[in-house]
Parts: sequence; structure tokens; C-alpha cells
Amino acid sequence: MSVSRNIALAAKAWPFEEARKLLKRYESKAPEKGYVLFETGYGPSGLPHIGTFGEVARTTMVRRAFETMSDIPTKLFCFSDDMDGLRKVPDNVPNKDLIRANLGMPLTKVPDPFGTHPSFGEHNNARLRAFLDSYGFEYEFKSATQMYQSGAFDKTLLMYLAHYDKLMDIMLPTLGEERRQTYSPFMPICPRTGHVLQVGIVGHDVQAGTVSYKDPETGDLVTVPVTGGHCKLQWKADWSMRWVALGVDYEMAGKDLISSVEQSSKIARAVGSNPPEGFNYELFLDQNGEKISKSKGNGLTMEDWLKYAPDESLALFMYQQPRRAKRLYFDVIPKAVDEYITFLTKFPEEPVEKQVENPVWHIHGGKPPRTSVPLSFAILLNLASVISAESDDVLWGFISRYAPGTSKETSPLLARLVGYALVYFQDFVKPTKKYRAATDLDRAALLDLKAELEKVADDATHEDFQNAVYEVGKRHPYGELRDWFKAIYEVMLGQEQGPRMGSFIALYGRKETIKLIDEALAGKLLAA
Repeated sequence: MSVSRNIALAAKAWPFEEARKLLKRYESKAPEKGYVLFETGYGPSGLPHIGTFGEVARTTMVRRAFETMSDIPTKLFCFSDDMDGLRKVPDNVPNKDLIRANLGMPLTKVPDPFGTHPSFGEHNNARLRAFLDSYGFEYEFKSATQMYQSGAFDKTLLMYLAHYDKLMDIMLPTLGEERRQTYSPFMPICPRTGHVLQVGIVGHDVQAGTVSYKDPETGDLVTVPVTGGHCKLQWKADWSMRWVALGVDYEMAGKDLISSVEQSSKIARAVGSNPPEGFNYELFLDQNGEKISKSKGNGLTMEDWLKYAPDESLALFMYQQPRRAKRLYFDVIPKAVDEYITFLTKFPEEPVEKQVENPVWHIHGGKPPRTSVPLSFAILLNLASVISAESDDVLWGFISRYAPGTSKETSPLLARLVGYALVYFQDFVKPTKKYRAATDLDRAALLDLKAELEKVADDATHEDFQNAVYEVGKRHPYGELRDWFKAIYEVMLGQEQGPRMGSFIALYGRKETIKLIDEALAGKLLAA
């Protein structure tokens, strides 16, 4: 179902809120370049991580929202700052001595420690592009090295040279006393060593388009053009120069770059340009609550997530609450998968006004697939756990009994989830399973549950089973019902949390659950 412009204009989902900023930006006329330009930036000093993917995913969501409101064409540039000088050796790469010997060189001049590409920068660029391509993003890749060396930035670089004093006036107050002595917005590429130099500029010639500096090793006075890749701009000046040269209309950034956005915007205005719209998102945290870092390699990689869950669940994680810091580790994956299934299942029955507020509208560019998934990911994980599944055939035996007519062919999304559940179980659930012995209270309640299940028909619904579990829990002196469910999970499943038991029993089987109770009370699960 298509979304009318009026519905899009009234939508409250955050991508629509962001898109309305762009609509206001061009309410009088379209941009001269003929399209609205979205940009994301990537610093390839380390391997791409989920945060990099998240920025592209979120920006794409805003782009799609804008396209429902306006007929102005759009483009997305994914820009790699691969001409930056490498400042330190990443923790998560091989051949560290090779990298160490090339510190200070542009990333596209640092040898590839993996041995697969001409340079480290190109290796990381390829890793990023391969993932973005596999996800189906529509974008144009831009390399800083290519843009600087081709002359694409020359006109803007000369403009920045002409406004050299204004740039210094903006930046110097933000720097410490020592840094002020050597700061310049222009970083020469040393003709002698190839290093990106952070040296003081002793002279600049607007007419000649050059800057001069003293070689830090020889003391010689060196003059180089600011054009043609002979110089690179410092980070904040470089970011604003990119906005000006390309005509960027929208770029979001992490909360840690708020100051950079402010200074870069001031620079853009100082040279007579309008900085892009955007917002600052919160950062991802690892399992210890620390910021995820490309160089440290902490937290999840994109490959990690996709080993255990579909890419749609990753996109959902990026969509939800972008202005709130979120812990990003393996244990968030099952919840993200099940939330995706819930939103996808609801979508076809919702009125269009609700559909545009549903995350799957944004995940799938307004066209979510129609599919049904009769089981949650959590249920699949628990089934795999109870039967110690080694292959999907055993799981499908239970699934086909629970949902007759369901197969790999008729439910391809479920088939994918079964495969992911097996891998997740083997890597995370199986190694951490820890059963506990039943207390006297647990034993009495579980025997009561067994008796109730013996009364229920084999073909009872999951609600019938759930009601039986609830009624048993109410009859026994647990402090709260959740204490009863926690006891079931720990004694029967070997874990602190678990599935909705009615659905689990319906899937696993009434007789099989009764047998599982007997084994748990006999101590067989604990012994195993």
C-alpha cells in the first residue's frame, strides 16, 4: 500500500521527523545540483563495525522517508576518509610490525596486513562495501584519496585557502595552548617521506595556491600546492570542506562528534555555505558498558551479528531509539529477532497511518514482505537447548507437528531462523547451560504441573497449556509468578530465562514435557 504525502507529513516516526527538516530546507525551490544529497562518513583506520552499518542504515531510513514527501531526487554518498594518516596500530589486525613501520602514512599507502588489497585503506573500504552491497543499500562510494588526487576538491580547497584566517579564528580557541602553536587547517603530504604532516604553516599564498612549512626533520622550507592531493585538511575543516564541495544536505553523527559538527558548521558558514541537516545519535556500548571502538575491536562486528540472526533484525536494532545509548553484545540478538517477527506479523493488518510508524516499513523501504512465522526465535532456541539439537532436521520434526503444512519451502524466514538458532545454541546456550536441583517447593509444583498436563489432550492449544502452568503457579507459595517460571527455566531448561511455556509445551509436546519433568526431578538433567 502506497503512503500518501499527507500521511507521511503527519507521521511521528523519527525518520519522518528528520526528513521534514530537509523538506523545510528546500520548501521554496529544489537544490541547484538537482538532488538532495545524504552522506555517511567512514574512517578506515580499523575494520568496519556495526556502528558504521548503523549510520548507513539510519541515513537510508531518513532518505526513504523524504522520498515519500518530495519529488526531488536523492543520492547517498558513503565517504571514506582513507587519505588520513594512520596514527596507531589497531588491536585486531595481523602483521602489526608491518603497520607500525608505516605510521603517519595515508591509509591508502599503508600496506594491507591481510595481504588481499594494495593498501590497508582499500582493504577496509572493500570490507565495508561488500557488506553494504550484500544488504542492498543504494549508495555511491567516495574515496578521499581519489577525490583529493583527482582535483575534485581543488576549487573548494582554494576557497578554504582564501579564508585561511577565518578558519584559524574558528579553530584556535578550541585548542590547547601547545596545539595552537603548530595548528593549521592544511596538512601537507611530505614530498620526501609521503607522511601526512601535522606541522605549523609558516606561509600561505592565495594567488599561487600554496602553503609553506619547515620540514620537521631537515629544517628545510618546503612549499606545496594545496590542490591535487598534495595537502589534506585537518578533520573538522576537512569535514566541512566535503559538505561544501559536494553540497551535502544531510549527515548524522555520533554523540561524541557534537563538537566537531559545531565547528565544521561554523567553518562552512564562514566560507558562505549552509551546513547539512542531521542529528547526533547515541553510541553503542560493549558488554562492559564501554564505547565500541574500531581499533580495539570490542563489541560485535557485522559478521558476528549475521552469523546468528537475519540482517533485518540488525536493521531493527539500529532503528529503535537512536538517541539512547544501547548495549551491543551477543545477548541482545534473540530479543531483536523476536521483535522483528512481531512487527512484521502485525504490519499487514495495520491501517496505513500505523504502518508508517511500524519499524519494518523503514527497514524494508516501505515494502515489507508478507510472511508468517508461527514460532518465536526464543522458542526455537529453547527447543534446540532441550533436545541438544545438532541438525535442523530434528527441529523441523517438532515444527511440522506443531504447525502442520509448515516447511522450509513454505516458510523461508522460519527456515533461516532455524539455522540461526542452531548456531546460536551451539555457541552461546550450550556452553552456559547450568541446571539446578529442585527445591521441595519446586518438586511439589512440578509434580502438580505433571498431573495437570496428564489431564490435557495432546492436541490442546498453547493457551490451554499456558493456563495450566499459570494455575499451578498460583496454587504454590512462590512469592511471585515469575519466581515459578524462573524455577521451571532453571530446573528444566538449565537457564535463568526462557520462553512462554504454553508455546514451548505445544511445540515440544505434552508427553515429552512430562518426561522432561520426570528427568529433572530424578536429577538426570543435573547429572548430565
